[in-house]
Amino acid sequence: MIPVKICGITSVNDAQLAIENGASAIGLIFYKPSPRSVSVGVAKKISNFVNGRVPIVGVFVNENIQVIQSIMSTVNLDFLQLHGDESPQYCEQFKIPIIKVFRVDSKFNKSQLFDYKVSAFLFDTYKKGLPGGTGDHFDWEIISDLKIKTPIILSGGLTPYNILSGVETVSPSAVDVNSGIENCPGEKNQEQLIQLFNKIGIVGEDENIFQKIKSESLNV
Repeated sequence: MIPVKICGITSVNDAQLAIENGASAIGLIFYKPSPRSVSVGVAKKISNFVNGRVPIVGVFVNENIQVIQSIMSTVNLDFLQLHGDESPQYCEQFKIPIIKVFRVDSKFNKSQLFDYKVSAFLFDTYKKGLPGGTGDHFDWEIISDLKIKTPIILSGGLTPYNILSGVETVSPSAVDVNSGIENCPGEKNQEQLIQLFNKIGIVGEDENIFQKIKSESLNV
């Protein structure tokens, strides 16, 4: 099964649901305007529950570095996912693995990827004024021919109904699913989540890229 990150987790119950059904990682959003954002207190409860069973990814958008470091001192984050306009230099300020997000449309500039020395790239849908969580998928063909060694995570409007097509077109190292398996923003739908994992279970066995990157970072 291709590794799956379930993002937008806002409760211990949803973290448990994701992990028990096969999530390779979970994402906690610390971007306050997002309807899926979590407080540091809730994030700490989720982190304590997870207790290292899967990596936890903290999602930020153009956040002050000191704010991120303060949250990291309280919440056990294994990755940072940077969803804004963070520069290559900004990404190099942290000691844990970085997932740099790029929002894709027809004008997407692939050459900018080579400026970043990060652990993975995540590709999401571009929509003006929204850093993510659009519920729409982009034209996957735009990134289907990328020739980069950095692992690729496919995101943006993935659901149980289109995820196999996305995986077939892009051949990513992992996928990131959020709005496509929700009752409402921040509340996962158990039936849709189970359906998602049943669908991608037929893809075959893939190495958990999140655990691999985490292990490699600890050995540096």
